[in-house]
Amino acid sequence: MNLDLKNKNAIVCGSTQGIGEASAIALAKLGANITLMARNESKLSDMLSKLDKSIGQKHSFVCVDFSNTDKLKIAVASLQGSYNILINNTGGPAGGPIVDADINAFENAFKMHLINNQILVQKVVEGMKKDCFGRIINIISTSVKAPIPGLGVSNTIRAAVANWAKTLSIELGSHGITVNNVLPGFTNTNRLKSIIANKAAKQGKKEQEIAAVMRASVPANRFGEASEVANAIAFLCTPAASYINGVNIPVDGGRTQSL
Repeated sequence: MNLDLKNKNAIVCGSTQGIGEASAIALAKLGANITLMARNESKLSDMLSKLDKSIGQKHSFVCVDFSNTDKLKIAVASLQGSYNILINNTGGPAGGPIVDADINAFENAFKMHLINNQILVQKVVEGMKKDCFGRIINIISTSVKAPIPGLGVSNTIRAAVANWAKTLSIELGSHGITVNNVLPGFTNTNRLKSIIANKAAKQGKKEQEIAAVMRASVPANRFGEASEVANAIAFLCTPAASYINGVNIPVDGGRTQSL
C-alpha cells in the first residue's frame, strides 16, 4: 500500500487547532510539505515546530482570516509553486434554529465555506492537472446525511459544499484528481465544547449532562479524537486512495443513522 507523500505539497486550512492541526501533523508524517493557513500568526508559527521534518520536508504558513474573502484572494495570489493536496477546513457557523437565522448569517457562511473553497481550488487545480495528481478534501459535517437539530445555517451550507464537491469530483476525476468529503462526528475539539456549552445554557443543565447524552448516541460510546479524523483525511490524500472519489465519509463512531 502506497502511503508516501514525499515531495507532495499540501495546503491545510484552519490548521492551528482541532482537526486542521491534526491533519497537518498527519500529512507531514507521511512526507508532505505543509503550507498552514489560519488567522493567528503566533499559533501558526508555533505549529511549524510540531510538523515532521525527518526526510527534509519544508513547511511554511500564510496568515489570513477566512471571514474576509478579499484578503483570502490576495493571500492565495501570493502563493508560489504548485500544490497537490488541499484540505478545506473552516469553523462552522453559530448554532440556532434556521427560522431565527439572520440573512447575513447565510451569506457570511456561504462566503467562508463555499466561496473560499472555490478560490483555493482555482489556485491549485492547474498544478494538480499538470502533475496528474490531486487530492481535495473538504472537512464538513455528518449533517449532509442527516441534519443536526439546532444547526440550521450549518446544515444548509455544509450540504451546499457537499454538492459543490461532488460536481468537482466529476469534472476533475479524469485528471488524476479526487475530491472527497470527510464528515466528523462528535470530536473532542473547541467546536464541540462550544456546542455543549450552548446546549447546557439553553436547557439549564450541566455541561456534563449534555455531554453524557451526546456520547450515549454514539455506538462507540465516546467522542472521537481529532487525530482519528485526521487519519482518514491523510489516507484519502495518498496514492493508495486513488480510486476513492466523490464520496462523503463519516468518521463518527457509527452515530450517523444512514448509509
